[in-house]
Amino acid sequence: MTQTGWLHKLSRAQARELPAALWSFVFFFALLAAYYVLRPLRDEMGIQLGPDALHELFSAVFLTMLAIVPVFGWLTRRFERRHLLPWLYAFFIINLLGFYEVLMLSGTQSPWVARAFFVWVSVFNLFAVSIFWSFMADLFTTEQARRLVGFIAAGGTTGALTGPSLAWLLARPIGAKGLVLVSAGLLTLCIVSSLALRRWASSNPRADACQQEPASPAFSGNLWSGLLDVVRSPYLLGICLFLFCYSLLSTFLYFQQTELVPQHISNSGERTQLLASVDLLVNVVTLLVQVLAFGKLIERLGTRALLITMPVISVMGYNALAMSPVLSVLVTLGVLRRAGEYAISKPARETLFNALPVEQQYRAKNVIDTLVHRTGDTSSAWIFNGLRSLGMSTSQISWLAVPISLVWLVTAWKLGGAAERQAPPNAPK
Repeated sequence: MTQTGWLHKLSRAQARELPAALWSFVFFFALLAAYYVLRPLRDEMGIQLGPDALHELFSAVFLTMLAIVPVFGWLTRRFERRHLLPWLYAFFIINLLGFYEVLMLSGTQSPWVARAFFVWVSVFNLFAVSIFWSFMADLFTTEQARRLVGFIAAGGTTGALTGPSLAWLLARPIGAKGLVLVSAGLLTLCIVSSLALRRWASSNPRADACQQEPASPAFSGNLWSGLLDVVRSPYLLGICLFLFCYSLLSTFLYFQQTELVPQHISNSGERTQLLASVDLLVNVVTLLVQVLAFGKLIERLGTRALLITMPVISVMGYNALAMSPVLSVLVTLGVLRRAGEYAISKPARETLFNALPVEQQYRAKNVIDTLVHRTGDTSSAWIFNGLRSLGMSTSQISWLAVPISLVWLVTAWKLGGAAERQAPPNAPK
């Protein structure tokens, strides 16, 4: 089989679609690699600032998102995404070059630079990935997306493995300033990819471009109607509680990381390397579980079993951390929780929306994934800060996390049972 034949088989792309599939793969690879180069640096700056400042940073991320959403909405209404995209990524690159110049002058020790960088990277990740998938939806029909999305997502997975590898290799040789430039270079590849895809789209207009019908009224609900759906439904409120418990426990662990890591590693470059190696391990474990195990697990064990997996791990993990609040235990629990969330808990949680009427699925999911999730992150940061102000130690907060994990476990059990009772007869139980 020729090289082109292998590419067609691997990507499931037809002849005219292959250039778009390959550029989309490169685009998503470069985007996630750019983020994961920056993520360990962001977390290192969070460690430098300490847990006392993190609750304010989480609030700043939330407020910045609220401010940017209407601006982004206005831009997408005024300009086509395919024309807007290169300019947005160019804006991100200019931001990174600005951070590079500031880091040259002040280094990574400036608290204000660290604060700005932490917020910028957190917001950049949320919007850059969202913009990418919106662009993909503009390029491809539903039928094309079903064939190509796996191959394109594999580009992101490859980038998510490459980014922390680069950060681990380069953190000490070139430092924070160098990593910022590496990320900017990867985002430049995003612009090249978007321009290539724009040219392809001009030569290959969507087959349904002239046949698209206005959105059904069922999908036209706004944020307010989705919020009303959530408030009126015990099932959706249960999903909100599930997500809040996850956010609360994740925030506890993140804040504990900012306390324990500097106690064991004093050098900033070494801390960045550690954080990069953790990101790499999380992504490797996630990929292995997704490829080798998730489909079989949900088919054999059902949604309920997968939903309770992470709460059970949290109960055991926080018990271990409470009894032995050391870095090795924290890193092990962090890897298991993050990999388990990406590979098991989140995919299983997504299936909970299948039990809803079609008109509620999109409205409620939009509210829960944005407003509820980010509100949970922000409020969790303030809760942790309040506990620390009361003088609670890492061990005591870990003991407090155990009953929260049990509440999460009971919620997951009930949600899984409710979803399985409402599932179609041929759906996974």
